[in-house]
Amino acid sequence: MTLRAIIIFLALHFVTQVPGQTRTLTGKIIDHELNTLSQVQIFNADTVPLTTSDANGHFSITVPSDTKTLIIATVGMEWKRLDFLNDCNYLEIILQPMWTYDFMLPAKIDRLRKKQFNKLPALHQSAFQKGIFKSKKPCYVDKFISFDKEMKERHKARKHMPGMSKRVKNSSFSKLK
Repeated sequence: MTLRAIIIFLALHFVTQVPGQTRTLTGKIIDHELNTLSQVQIFNADTVPLTTSDANGHFSITVPSDTKTLIIATVGMEWKRLDFLNDCNYLEIILQPMWTYDFMLPAKIDRLRKKQFNKLPALHQSAFQKGIFKSKKPCYVDKFISFDKEMKERHKARKHMPGMSKRVKNSSFSKLK
């Protein structure tokens, strides 16, 4: 009985010590003018806040090794949804400003936003040439999110922000589905 208990104890001990269950992601966040951005929030795919960038735009987070998607958000900038590669541990992110589009159809707004989105590879290359970024190309897949889909994701994220749950429940956002 004692030998069996020891074997079970050792087996449980080694199973819980499996390496590679988490990984650390670090990175830098800048805007379209190549200025660093501070206080940028980073969420997982379920919009749970993970960390915030420091005054120099740097961040570091430990995430489960199966995490493949992050959402990057801050005031005045468009939210970004990143699908990063398995070997990607350093993320260099450029956020685009959120423009105000008055009296325009959503399709036209998305066309204008897509035009700005398509400039991101050239901006990344420029940041590399100026020494702001370490790599020529990002190690993630940057997805363009249409205006309608983005608004639904923001609504979902607001429910998870501290102090926002009561305001969202009592506002017109609670009627969105």
